Amino acid sequence: MPNFSCQSCGKQFDVQEATLAKYPGWQPKRCLACKNKQGGVARIKTPAARPAARPAMRSASGREENLTAEEVLAKYTAGPTDGVFTDGAAEPNPGPGGWGVVFVRDNQVVEERCGHEPHTTNNRMELRALIEGCALLAPGTAAVLYTDSLLCVNTISKWAEGWEARGWKRKGGEIKNLELVQELYAVLAKRPELELRWIAAHAGNRWNEYADSLATAYRRKNR
Repeated sequence: MPNFSCQSCGKQFDVQEATLAKYPGWQPKRCLACKNKQGGVARIKTPAARPAARPAMRSASGREENLTAEEVLAKYTAGPTDGVFTDGAAEPNPGPGGWGVVFVRDNQVVEERCGHEPHTTNNRMELRALIEGCALLAPGTAAVLYTDSLLCVNTISKWAEGWEARGWKRKGGEIKNLELVQELYAVLAKRPELELRWIAAHAGNRWNEYADSLATAYRRKNR
């Protein structure tokens, strides 16, 4: 059985060959004990998600400000400086909506994408943004996927595994946006190098606000 050294505690740990075979090129960095202690990562099969670090300041209203990307960069500096930040929006809900994704390294934009649908919901746009965020990264690229949708985090990290085991059925009724849930769950199951993490919305986190700006860009095109 292949043996690895944990980068957190330094202890040796084993990984089943069958598991490694599913993810060619993947090199485990932490033992299971350290992963559980660290928490904060809403990776599939983890029990909970930890909010990102509290930012230095909040938006004046605590609500969406409909800023342009340039206005966001001028106003906000707090929050994580690496990762893929995603957001989705619809107004009214349901109604016209959009999604936005930005990949950031060392507080600099590497790539960004956005899209618009004439009739959708905010939850569909949140899921679409996460799917597009995964697609933006080449396989094997380690990154944290940030979303301010706790529903998305819980759906993927807590509930989807059980739904899949029951033939994609839910005890309480239908699974909303099932095709998007299945797509995102399947992608993340094949991409162990990606972590899904919740971040507070409209709390002054620069790149979350930036992703929100991308998601709502369709509203400002005709201003």
